[in-house]
Amino acid sequence: MKVKSGLILFLVVVLIGLTGGAAYFGIGEKHFLGAQNIRLGLDLQGGVNIVYEADKQNPTDEEMSAAIEMIQGRLDRGNYTEAEVAREGSRRIRVDIPGVEDPNKAIEDIGATAQLQFISPEGEVILTGNEVKDARREVVNDNGITKAVVALEFNSKGKEAFAEATEKYLGQVIMIALDDTIISAPKVNAVITEGSAVIDGVGTVEEADELAARIKAGALPFKLTPLQSKSVGAKLGVSALESSLKAGLIGIILVLLFMLVVYRVPGLAADLALIFYCALVVIILSALQSTLTLPGVAGIILSVGMAVDANVIIFARIQEELGAGKTLRAALDAGFKRAFSAILDGNITTLIAAGVLYWMGTGLIKSFAQTLGIGILVSMFTALVVTRIILKQFVNLGLKNPKLYGAK
Repeated sequence: MKVKSGLILFLVVVLIGLTGGAAYFGIGEKHFLGAQNIRLGLDLQGGVNIVYEADKQNPTDEEMSAAIEMIQGRLDRGNYTEAEVAREGSRRIRVDIPGVEDPNKAIEDIGATAQLQFISPEGEVILTGNEVKDARREVVNDNGITKAVVALEFNSKGKEAFAEATEKYLGQVIMIALDDTIISAPKVNAVITEGSAVIDGVGTVEEADELAARIKAGALPFKLTPLQSKSVGAKLGVSALESSLKAGLIGIILVLLFMLVVYRVPGLAADLALIFYCALVVIILSALQSTLTLPGVAGIILSVGMAVDANVIIFARIQEELGAGKTLRAALDAGFKRAFSAILDGNITTLIAAGVLYWMGTGLIKSFAQTLGIGILVSMFTALVVTRIILKQFVNLGLKNPKLYGAK
């Protein structure tokens, strides 16, 4: 029974390895694990870099966070899913959008904050977006017709001003303007004292969502002005990626040969586990649709070294146990058990460092931390579980000579 279960796990390892290889080399690219799901960062793919500046001298951290959230939400709605938004200094916000060539088009798609105004019949501004506490899309039924509207909620100042205005202009029209364009002109049929209003005729549900988001952004106490924008070429990045991948491939091949020559059967098991490791990392990055950058590639290569290091520790312990006169199966079990604490301690400290980098860092630093963290977790699994499965299957298949496992 143990042999059958172990063989099944071994076949699963092989299957995942083949799947990861297929994903890496682009076989079956329409598959959800295809390598095309791994996005390339700005340094590899090229794109657009935009820097915005607040027109307020000393914006608070809360105001800048709200502005970043507004831009990020607008990017997400525009399907710029790989874009990154980060604060620079006290007044600036940097936006990196991979895969886009025209900075002006990107700025146009992101748009500016929408300045909302309620205008009286005499042309006076009754209140602005600064008095809007919340704006959200709602779907209502109007005489059997379902339509989207934008519901507004005012703060205390806006609530008072709107109540006075609806009382003063009862039976008249109050115009609603967005960026100096009249978008609605409802007639006041009653005095509104609840501090709320509805903008009608906004179009589709998606357009209502966009308008609500723009109005909320327009409630910011400052405007964001595009200070600079530029296209980032990918030629250097692509060349660097190819060089990094070639260097990584050469390094892995050398490691595979080294492990096979020095450790023999355990080395072969480590080689198979390392191939499994590489495949599993590709699968995880593909499933997460991660954005890969040059530092991210470096994180993967670094974690490959840590995966091999864990196997070296295990094999050294197995050799010590064989030297102490234990049987092969007992030496394998004891070797993995003795190596566990050393591998765990070394990897946990690095994992903590990767977590801190991901939490505190931005952009390229986060990419490095992500791939390093994923690599560490996968390397621990392959070293402590996959390598053990493979070694036990070798024993079950008849490779039982202790000398093949490092015994002298």
